[in-house]
Amino acid sequence: MSPPLRDYGSLPFYRWAIVLMLFPVALLNYLDRMMVATMRSSIRTDIPTIANDADFALVMALFMWVYAFLSPVGGFVADRFNRRRIVIMSLFVWSVITCATGYCRTFHEMACARALMGISEAFYIPAALALISDFHPGPTRSRAIGIHTSGIYAGQALGGLGGYIADTSSWRNAFYIFGAAGILYSLVLIAFLKETRQVRGFQSDCQNEREPVRVGSALRALLGTGAFIILIIYFTLPAVPGWAIKNWLPTFLASAFNLRQGPAGMSATGYVTVASLLGALVGGVLADGAMRVTNRGRVLVSAMAMLLLCVPALLCLGNVTSLGIAIVAMVLFGLGFGIFDANNMPILCQIIRPEYRATGYGIMNFVSIGTGAGVTVAMGAMRDHGISLHVAFKISALVAAVGGILILCIKPRPDSSTYRLNDSVNLPLKETPDSVRS
Repeated sequence: MSPPLRDYGSLPFYRWAIVLMLFPVALLNYLDRMMVATMRSSIRTDIPTIANDADFALVMALFMWVYAFLSPVGGFVADRFNRRRIVIMSLFVWSVITCATGYCRTFHEMACARALMGISEAFYIPAALALISDFHPGPTRSRAIGIHTSGIYAGQALGGLGGYIADTSSWRNAFYIFGAAGILYSLVLIAFLKETRQVRGFQSDCQNEREPVRVGSALRALLGTGAFIILIIYFTLPAVPGWAIKNWLPTFLASAFNLRQGPAGMSATGYVTVASLLGALVGGVLADGAMRVTNRGRVLVSAMAMLLLCVPALLCLGNVTSLGIAIVAMVLFGLGFGIFDANNMPILCQIIRPEYRATGYGIMNFVSIGTGAGVTVAMGAMRDHGISLHVAFKISALVAAVGGILILCIKPRPDSSTYRLNDSVNLPLKETPDSVRS
C-alpha cells in the first residue's frame, strides 16, 4: 500500500508560498491582455485594416466577450478537476498565443489572436482564486486574495511598457518578450505548484474518490442563492468604469492633454494600477480586521471604498481640466477599486460552498466582463461620433454608486461556516475552522 500523499494545505509556509508563486502569473495575465490598449497608435499604423477606433475597440472587445463567455466553463472545470493543472495549462497556452500575436498582419488575424487569448485566459482567474481560497481559511483570506490581486495590478501597470516598446522599437517585440516569459514560468510551476486536499467539502484523502461536481447542482446552488445574485450585480456595476479606465483612459489622456502614447499609457496604467495595488493590499488587511468585529466586515469595507473613493474620482474625471487633477482622480479610483477587487472572492466564500466557488466566480466574470465589452465598444463608437469621454466617466460614476449601495443588502454568514457536498441549499451546518470541511 502506497503512503498517503503529503497535504500541502497543512503546511503554514506553503499557504503563503502559493500566493507568491501565483503573483507573477496574475501579473502576466493582465500585462499580456492590457498591452494592446497602450499601443493603439502603433498597431493602427502598422495594420491599416484596423480602420478606425470602432475597429480597434472591437479587437479589444473580442477578447472580453470570449473571456466572459468561457469564464463559467473555466470555473466549472476548476471545481470539477485539478486546479493546479488548469492554472499551469492556462498560463502556457496564453503565453504561446501572446508570442503569436506579434506576427499578426491584418485586422482579422489580430481579432483571432485576441479571441484565442480570451479562451486561454478564461480558465486562470477562477481556478487561481479558488486555489488560494482552498489554502487560506477565513482569518487570512482577504489578505491572500489581496496579494494575488496586487499582482494583477502590477501587470496592468507594466502593461504601459507596451507603449514605450512601441515608441522605441516595435509593438511586436512586447508580445515576443512577455509571451516567452510566461512559457518559461509555466515550467517553474510544474515543479513547485501543488494542491491541498483540505478543500471542497471532501473527507477522502484521495481526489479520485470524491463525488464530482455537476452542472445542474452547481447552477441550482448558485442561482438559487439570493446573495449570489446581488453579488453578481455588484461585481458588474463597478466593472463598467473599471473597463472604461482600463481600455480607454490612455486614449482619453492622450487626447485631452496632448500626450504621446508612451506617457499617456504609463500615466493611465501607472497611477491607477499602482494605487490599485496598494488598495488591494490595504483592503485585504482592513477587511480581515473588520471581520473580527462583524460578519459584514468585507461587505462594509468594499461598499465604503466604492462610495467614498471610486464615485468621487469618476465625477472628477468627468469634469477634469488639468493633468494634475486627473492624476489625483486616478489615484483615488485606483485605491477604491483595489479594495473592491480584493474582497469579491472572499465575500463569495461567505455565501457559497467551497465546491462551487470557482464556478461562481466564473459566472460573475461572465456577466461583468460581457458588460464591460459592450461598454468598450460603445465608448469607441462615442469617440467616432465626436462625443467626449468625459460623458462616459460621469455616467460611470452613477453606475458605481448604485453598486456601492446594492452590496449593503448582502448579509453573509461567518467565515467559519462549514458545508457538506450534497446539501441542496447553501446553509451553514456548524461552526468549525474554515479549513476543515465535513
